[in-house]
Amino acid sequence: MAAWILAGDRRRPDDEVMREAERAAAGFAAHGIGPGDVVAVCLRNDFAFLTASAGASLIGAYVTPVNWHNSVDEAGYVFVNSGAKAIVIHADLHHRMADAIPAGVLTLVVETPDAIVAAYGLAPQSAVLPAGVTGWTDWLARHAPRQGGRVAALGSMIYTSGTTGRPKGVRRAPTSEAQAEAAERNAAVIFGLGYADRPSDITCLLAGPLYHSTPNAFSLRFFAMGAKLIIEPRFDAETLLRRIEQERVTHLLAVPTMFVRLLRLPAEVRARYDLSSLRFVMHGAAPCPVHVKRAMIDWWGPIIHEHYGGTETGAVTYCNSQEWLAHPGTVGRALPSCDVRIIAEDGSDVAAGGTGEVICRNRNFPDFTYHGDDDKRRRADRQGLVTLGDVGYLDRDGYLYLCGRANDMVISGGVNIYPAEIEAELHKMAGVADCAVFGIPDDEYGEKLCAVVQPIPGAVLTAAAVQAHLRERVAGYKVPRQVEFRTELPREDSGKIFKRKLRDPYWEGAGRRI
Repeated sequence: MAAWILAGDRRRPDDEVMREAERAAAGFAAHGIGPGDVVAVCLRNDFAFLTASAGASLIGAYVTPVNWHNSVDEAGYVFVNSGAKAIVIHADLHHRMADAIPAGVLTLVVETPDAIVAAYGLAPQSAVLPAGVTGWTDWLARHAPRQGGRVAALGSMIYTSGTTGRPKGVRRAPTSEAQAEAAERNAAVIFGLGYADRPSDITCLLAGPLYHSTPNAFSLRFFAMGAKLIIEPRFDAETLLRRIEQERVTHLLAVPTMFVRLLRLPAEVRARYDLSSLRFVMHGAAPCPVHVKRAMIDWWGPIIHEHYGGTETGAVTYCNSQEWLAHPGTVGRALPSCDVRIIAEDGSDVAAGGTGEVICRNRNFPDFTYHGDDDKRRRADRQGLVTLGDVGYLDRDGYLYLCGRANDMVISGGVNIYPAEIEAELHKMAGVADCAVFGIPDDEYGEKLCAVVQPIPGAVLTAAAVQAHLRERVAGYKVPRQVEFRTELPREDSGKIFKRKLRDPYWEGAGRRI
């Protein structure tokens, strides 16, 4: 069967989409864009994301996906900081971000598809091309598909999510031939290529935003190799199950928040769909509570795989379901050609079971810089490895466990507290949909713990009940002294909570920063 791409309610042959990418490449080149230049892609999940990205890559340009959840100021920062020569943007996002686009930049506006308008409840008029802009479709039609092979790409530049601060542009050097060959062996594991005899046997579903590095890599990999690809406008739990059954999905990329929402579906809804086509489910991006992952394996079987890494390193660890069941809570063991260590504050290695800073390296990946910030790159270096900002430990078998983010660590009365431990216990409490724990100013202790809890609709929770639940499970000093409730926590579609948006207001008037 010929490969196709399904975006929302529109299905197109993949060779038709590739011809469009070749038109984009010709158009970018005609505008003077070439190797080393940047094309920024500020698009929701749509065909144009693939065609613009592939088109820029064909001429050796850097592709910089832009997080469209950003504020106007944050988007403008990425547009300017990246030095983008062209910006491809959906019409509804252009309405909001037009003032942030630097003068003189080629701006190509894509009409927002009906499926995206419906998924996000957008005003229909915002999806229409504004007067006076250059429309993406008309612009493509003016250029014949580019002829000739791909120009050697200089690398990539993806901005980290910015959930804990300003996004950082991770600019990577070109991959050597030897690195590329070695990387393919790990890629086969991470992309689940061994679970199909040929690309045409794969139907991969992506429901997370393509601006994130892992969905981005999955989308471009499966597009390029001729697999069938489904990119959902937005994640919805029952829609995902229906799509798996209807399209006989074999490969799925997920994040823990998706698992939580799937498990919340009524039993009769979960039993309604035939999921037997699924062969490979990969997840990462955020820690997955043990009870959530165990429940997913019980439901879907031992087809769930996990990796850990970052934009800076790619995947550095991996585990399958069997390994995880033998080591509950692990995010995997180092992949071939990858190094993972735990170090103390003085740089010495921590023994198995001891907590410290996680440092890692993927020798198949070329080195990187933070665009325009060499000092930040030096600060991330750890003895030739890099820190992604995580704290954790290795067990005696070499499996990595994460305890939290280093910059999430709360120092209260001189004691180090890792919020992830407390969040994991709160996730087990009846009536809790999600939560975030962080430090806020305290005159006596320097910092005290604050928990912001999102109850399940209809649940009645109190601060006293939350604290009582935790007192039975963690040390007394780890029980938050302040508990608040919100109907929704600020987050991306990927499931990452914008903890910074919760924490920053407490520190703005404190006269100091954590």
